[in-house]
Amino acid sequence: MAREKYAFTDKDPHSLGELARVLYLGTKAVRRQQRGKSIRAIENEIDRIREEAQAREDARNKRRR
Repeated sequence: MAREKYAFTDKDPHSLGELARVLYLGTKAVRRQQRGKSIRAIENEIDRIREEAQAREDARNKRRR
């Protein structure tokens, strides 16, 4: 059974691991963009991480009510 992820702060839904991953992907995207390469796949991955984090927090908030 996987460990449940918790939001790093109460201001955003991302866990510490997700924040680190988004930061890494963001810096990777900047480097690729400077070289003139496409960053669409990286942007899609960041969007997927954000959507999963938001869905998890929405479900958690729904259970609390």
